[in-house]
Amino acid sequence: MEIHGINSIKGEIKIPGDKSISHRSLIISSIADGNAVIENFLFCEDCLKTLNILERLRVKIEKINGNLIVHGSGIENYCEPDDILYTGNSGTTIRIMSGVLSASNFMSVLSGDSSINNRPMGRIIKPLREMGAKIYGRENNSKAPIVIFGNPFLEGKKIKLEVPSAQVKSAILLAGLYARGVTEIISPGISRDHTERMLEYFGANIIYKGEHVRLIPDRKLVARNIFIPGDISSAAYFIVATLILKNSHTLIKDAGINPTRSYIIELLKKMGGKIIIKNERIVNNEPMADIETFSSRLKSIEVKKEEIPLIIDEIPALCVAAAVAEGTTIIKGAEELRYKESDRIESIVSQFKKLNVDIDEKHNDIIINGNPEFRAGEGEVKSFGDHRIAMSLSILSLLSGGNVTILDSDCINVSFPGFEYSIKKLIYDKNIR
Repeated sequence: MEIHGINSIKGEIKIPGDKSISHRSLIISSIADGNAVIENFLFCEDCLKTLNILERLRVKIEKINGNLIVHGSGIENYCEPDDILYTGNSGTTIRIMSGVLSASNFMSVLSGDSSINNRPMGRIIKPLREMGAKIYGRENNSKAPIVIFGNPFLEGKKIKLEVPSAQVKSAILLAGLYARGVTEIISPGISRDHTERMLEYFGANIIYKGEHVRLIPDRKLVARNIFIPGDISSAAYFIVATLILKNSHTLIKDAGINPTRSYIIELLKKMGGKIIIKNERIVNNEPMADIETFSSRLKSIEVKKEEIPLIIDEIPALCVAAAVAEGTTIIKGAEELRYKESDRIESIVSQFKKLNVDIDEKHNDIIINGNPEFRAGEGEVKSFGDHRIAMSLSILSLLSGGNVTILDSDCINVSFPGFEYSIKKLIYDKNIR
């Protein structure tokens, strides 16, 4: 992707459906009784990996007029796959499907690309084994590929997580649906709660608040239709672009504002960002709203380690805002970024420096000395095959006085097909309708 600096953006856009919710809508619909219609599904590479795996398990999924119809018939009607289930670059797919398949009655193997197969999987394997799952991984059960010998006789357990993780929590909960007895999860911090909300929406006996979740497997899931809100992680790039470009004004329609995901809005407001949340409502148990944003003069903030799980996917976008904020922004204890599609701390620091950002890392902290008059450099930068790094570099490049080329930008399709079109639309669409 080649980007030339611009002066401002204006207009109204819709962000593609939330990636996390799209994954879960397919998986949970497939194990429910009945047919579920899914609207605004995100047809990105990651979510399509989940869809393909479910089809390999003989789940019937139809695409009609851009919507999906999932014919759910319960896990007992999954069929043993005749080959490895390939998850590509999707951590959500491999971790959550591991939980579901642990309760099956057949053998399965889950494997991803080199990035996925080197990310930590012990955090799901260990608790699932505590529940009686026959699940094994490479390097002493710490990495993928993952081999699962399904066990329909799992036991509900009280599990304390070592790190706050929605993927780990989701894997345990979906296995817990088929366990004997209560499954209880205690987390050291809050993480996104899309799985809990969707299970409740589908009729599960689940209680959740903050760091604590309790699931009693005494009810069958019943299929319900789902409208997937726009992905707040994707919206964050356009919110930041509006804040940092002079004379800019945008309206993002139908965005998800789940409180476990929308903390980025609070941080940007704390930095002085003028952001207005409008038309708030609840749609299939998920909060949704329109987000109006205006150019703003930003100031630096300090992000504490305990806040990291609430903005884990939005940190690259936040770093762009920090580059033009007055003062020094410090993002502390962001170690979890090292286990994403790339080592995001190293990726952000090395490539932002190429565009003249005053940025450094110290252990697992990111330190950014902002400048309200910042203009990005030009030249060539790398995405490292990481969609969120590519998008953050794209937004930062809008401040360039010349041309910036982002290598391997096709990786953006992992989460946001049409990203480049959305940028162009806001450059040319000067009126909010």
